[in-house]
Amino acid sequence: MIACRLLLKTVAPIFLLATILISTAPVLAAEIEPKVGDDGMYTQAWFKHTSFLDLADDLAEASESGKHLAVLFEQKGCPYCREMHRVNFEIADIRNYIKKTFDVVQLNLWGDREVTDFDGQVLSEKNFARKYRVMFTPTILFIDEKGEEVVRMPGYFKPFHFKHIFVYAAEKGYVKEPSFQRWLGNKADELRAQGKSINLWD
Repeated sequence: MIACRLLLKTVAPIFLLATILISTAPVLAAEIEPKVGDDGMYTQAWFKHTSFLDLADDLAEASESGKHLAVLFEQKGCPYCREMHRVNFEIADIRNYIKKTFDVVQLNLWGDREVTDFDGQVLSEKNFARKYRVMFTPTILFIDEKGEEVVRMPGYFKPFHFKHIFVYAAEKGYVKEPSFQRWLGNKADELRAQGKSINLWD
């Protein structure tokens, strides 16, 4: 319970700021309507649609390809999921980085498909979400080579934050800096020192 409270205190400012600023996304993104799958959820052609939802197998296949595994929870009619697809995934730099570095397995927060957890337990998608205390969408769990969650994206992040939480997970930034906010601040300072400007919507 203490850990949960600490997690909420850590991520709440990011999530609230994201929801406040979401309406300021670039106008061009408003012209893009994300693709919707047969299950009613927004989707991307490059998600791992071939997954049998045996997460240990998915992790092994990702590792064999030199990639990491990310488990993405969405739900039908989720406005922030739509924004993630409409804005973030439409930015080529973000999309290409994720495709190159991660296998993304998409789950339905309220779904009934069977998921085999890393410990072998078989659960419905909604019970799997409950087990991992996923309460809203989008939520992304970043999994390490041992099948353990090491980083979580709780809610919609602006593109700059969104790309870099994938970088943070892939480069194991959490080992030296457990706080994503502090790590991101240091990364922004590093980019500015290189003469690069910071645009939260790029």
